[in-house]
Amino acid sequence: MTSVTSNKNNLFSPIVLGNLTLANRIIMAPLTRNRAGDGNVPQDMNVEYYRQRAGAGLIISEGSQISATGVGYPATPGIHSQLQIEGWQRVTNAVHAEGGRIFIQLWHTGRISHSSLQPGHKLPVAPSALKAAGQAITYEGMKDFETPHALTLDELPGIVADYATAAKNAKAAGFDGVEIHAANGYLLDQFLRDGTNRREDDYGGDVTNRMRLLVEVVEEVIAVWGDHRVGVRLSPENSFNDISDSRPQQTFNAVAKKLSDYRLAYLHVLEGDMMTGERHVDYVALRNCFAGPYMANNGYDLDSGNRAIEQNDADMVAFGKLFIANPDLPERFAENLPLNKPDHDTFYGGDEKGYTDYPKYAGG
Repeated sequence: MTSVTSNKNNLFSPIVLGNLTLANRIIMAPLTRNRAGDGNVPQDMNVEYYRQRAGAGLIISEGSQISATGVGYPATPGIHSQLQIEGWQRVTNAVHAEGGRIFIQLWHTGRISHSSLQPGHKLPVAPSALKAAGQAITYEGMKDFETPHALTLDELPGIVADYATAAKNAKAAGFDGVEIHAANGYLLDQFLRDGTNRREDDYGGDVTNRMRLLVEVVEEVIAVWGDHRVGVRLSPENSFNDISDSRPQQTFNAVAKKLSDYRLAYLHVLEGDMMTGERHVDYVALRNCFAGPYMANNGYDLDSGNRAIEQNDADMVAFGKLFIANPDLPERFAENLPLNKPDHDTFYGGDEKGYTDYPKYAGG
């Protein structure tokens, strides 16, 4: 399917999301970097990292757990303690001082965790007691995933309440909005996809039931933030974290249509499978199911990003690895300058090396 019309917008065109104006449509994707300080609190180098990238039309922060039970990896920031709020305040202040905009990504990893990362060493939670293939990254090294605790009906309101509290904390931390992470095999995605959701109650079975928890979360978070300050991220066919759906086109078309009932800031879609590179879902069809701004992600560059916007296949494009290596990515794109190459060995964990030491373009 191809879009019917084209427009004169491109990556460098401003875009208005409700009463929020973005200077361009070059979005910094959420990127887990495992560099939070003690207590999963953002620290000095996190402040500098985000400040350097404030030229993005919008920064979406790395996933930030909504509660202590949402933790799935070492040294990932949270948004559920006062110290975490204060740490993020320093980040948002730095980004705003540079003229930038920043949303926080609200994250619960669900079964992609390990009891050693959980309060009281309890099992991680999930829609169904299905163990993920693979291993968890823990402070003691790699450990096999465990069979999670299947959330009971009376536990689900507590999950929704945790999202609402995290949304309030994000407002206190000075963010411009929030993105609800319902992608990449984490908790809300585990509910959406039938490969991980085998429930036989009101939260399982058909897609209307499987999306029920996401809808409840969206409604509570919008109640905190209001219209056009809440985005949602989906990944219809990404197999990361051992997740799948038998009918991804039908499932996620339905999710996109339902999300159109709300005045979201955007729908952020990781297109294709970042593990295999394959794409079988018709993302233009999915985009046409959503009645709001659509943010495309996964493998885009300057040319393909501009083309997607010019053809009305997307309203914004999110870039991940290119923003890791190029803090001044919008400027480099605008001048068609050479790009730094990302160092994959320093993506996760460590210090400033491979984090805040990528140079801005200096000519030559």
